[in-house]
Amino acid sequence: MLDLSKAYTPKQIEILRVCRNTDWFMLINHGAKRSGKTQLDNDLFIQELIRVRKIADQLGIDTPQYILAGYSLGNIQDNILTELSNKYGFEFKFDKFNNFTLFGVKVVQTSHGSISGLGRIRGMTAFGAYINEASLANQEVFDEIKARCSGPGARIIADTNPDHPEHWLLKDYIKSEAAGIMSFHFCLDDNTFLDPRYVKNIKESTPKGMFYDRGINGIWVSGEGVVYPDFDQNVHVITPEQAKQIIFERVFCGVDWGWEHWGAIVVIGVKNGSYYIIEEHAAQHKYIKNWIVVAKDIIKRYGDIPFYCDPARTEHIAAFQDAGIEAYMANNRVLSGIEAVATLMTNKQFFIVYSKCPRFREEIYKYIWKKNTGEPLKENDDVLCAIRYGIYSDMTVNEIELPGQSQLEQAKRLKGLI
Repeated sequence: MLDLSKAYTPKQIEILRVCRNTDWFMLINHGAKRSGKTQLDNDLFIQELIRVRKIADQLGIDTPQYILAGYSLGNIQDNILTELSNKYGFEFKFDKFNNFTLFGVKVVQTSHGSISGLGRIRGMTAFGAYINEASLANQEVFDEIKARCSGPGARIIADTNPDHPEHWLLKDYIKSEAAGIMSFHFCLDDNTFLDPRYVKNIKESTPKGMFYDRGINGIWVSGEGVVYPDFDQNVHVITPEQAKQIIFERVFCGVDWGWEHWGAIVVIGVKNGSYYIIEEHAAQHKYIKNWIVVAKDIIKRYGDIPFYCDPARTEHIAAFQDAGIEAYMANNRVLSGIEAVATLMTNKQFFIVYSKCPRFREEIYKYIWKKNTGEPLKENDDVLCAIRYGIYSDMTVNEIELPGQSQLEQAKRLKGLI
């Protein structure tokens, strides 16, 4: 008899048994990262394709269809297909529409992150669907996927990390008492195959508050209080003299455009994995020509360094580029960027020349979470956004690995995949 405990955690075995003995329509596994939910769903996806093929044979259907949905096709490749290829040796052969056939079932891939995903599935009859990263889905696309699953015996598998407690997926599906909908909650400790050292490190290095509750405990929570509660003047503040002694490996800038809101350029240096906010330039009611002067002064002192800019004002980025400034659109994944900065603070890898950053001093204790949305309030955030743009974009470009994350997980995060 097959010993499931060698391949699955107790939590996964429990869910497998419930799925085998229950007539269900939708299964949602939700909770912490690295807790084993996607690995389980990948295997359930394979089992469902085999089951669909049997149903199609009974009905005399030559080519049953199945929907495979993710935030993007790249997410599907990284989170599902590559994992299955590595585990089972599958070689997927794609047609010109990026669809493939496995176990005699045509698998139609679609992206659920934007409304454009509707076009790939509209009008089809599916015998099931696997929705990866479901909380990131456009709700209209999610509902259309559900509507398309009208083939006999159709089932939907979904997995997701937590989001804010007012999210439609939590309220309408996970908490639903409707017959046929099952959901299971995962926390990091449910993955008993993880190395204890890894678990200890990731718990210690995850910022407290919302990021810990979501990432470790798998709880659907919003942030409360200040966004960066771990900032400590006794730990993170350095003097100008201390900064001058550091030979930085690289220097770059983060830029947040403004008018009524403050505009800001921050200069950031990197040394041995730590990030140093060296100086800040912040002002209101300044034209782009004024910011070009500031940027060129920075270049005179630090060389031709990159400027990672708020992507909302592409005309300003173009003006920087026309002036010979190495300006780029910043990675603007807000929560991932905040988590990256917060993790640096937690791990004592964030330092700032406090005396040269007066606007930072105004913002750091006033930048707070917006109630029930899981997003920060758009106030007192201008220099802090510039810091986030700079640091997270530098991490993206250089594929910096945060403590407690595997290289694959970090690569996905930096590409905006998780």
